Amino acid sequence: MKMERLRLSGGTELAFATAGDATRPAVLLLHGTPNSSRMFEAVVPALAQAAYVIAPDLPGHGQSGVLPSISFSAMGEAIAELLERLGIGPRFIYLHDWGTPVGLHIAMQAPERVLGLIVQNANAHRSGWGPGWAAQLDYWAQPTAENTAAVTAHLTLEGTRDTYVAGVPADVAARIPAEHWEEDWRVMNLPGHLDTQRALIDDYANYAARFDDIARYLERWQPPALMVWGRHDVYFDLAEVLSWMRALPRMEAHVLDAGHLLLETHAATAVPLMLDFIERTKRNAAPAA
Repeated sequence: MKMERLRLSGGTELAFATAGDATRPAVLLLHGTPNSSRMFEAVVPALAQAAYVIAPDLPGHGQSGVLPSISFSAMGEAIAELLERLGIGPRFIYLHDWGTPVGLHIAMQAPERVLGLIVQNANAHRSGWGPGWAAQLDYWAQPTAENTAAVTAHLTLEGTRDTYVAGVPADVAARIPAEHWEEDWRVMNLPGHLDTQRALIDDYANYAARFDDIARYLERWQPPALMVWGRHDVYFDLAEVLSWMRALPRMEAHVLDAGHLLLETHAATAVPLMLDFIERTKRNAAPAA
């Protein structure tokens, strides 16, 4: 992927990749933490055959600069400005991890422009909070020094590695190069990036406070949706799958033998599912002749 750069109205420089025909509907690929748009390298060439692909590095991640005021809503506004500057209309939105609050902010801001959602280990319900969320919940309740240390303990090379391989069967984890999490950790140590991580840990509580608003958005608009979910995710409980399916009863769901970062090992399985979903949804959305 070739990276481009755009200076936002607030002064932050945003890095992003595009691919494909700009006259086609767009697919916005949103990564999580501790990743960048590099997460999508294996899927962009194929998706570009069906859609105009936009894969930004979220502010404070990858090659993008840091926002002056860090929150998920501010990141959503940053990506919304990118879409506006690129002249993007109808779009599919890929939701994953911390890209989910960003993508849902954009979707709820202009629901009539959303052609569909691709949900990949993306949390939008309290059911996604499994046992691994105890430190986060304790921190939100009481932000003491002890709880702060516990909730940020993963901001290490080992914690970055865990994002890739924790809970993943050994034969599947063996397919993930160590260079990927080593590069993520290097980038996380760029100026302002760890501060971004800490600020978003705080702000996730504000995102969670919007779960009821998100539920109302999904109930009203019922966007077409495809789920590709790694069942060995230690961050988002498998019960989250059922919550999405209840919210979107027509959603097509595939639970794969993968971890939180499903595309690291199952891109070849996910790509045809995404292409079929994009093409089918475009046909259904096209006006009758």
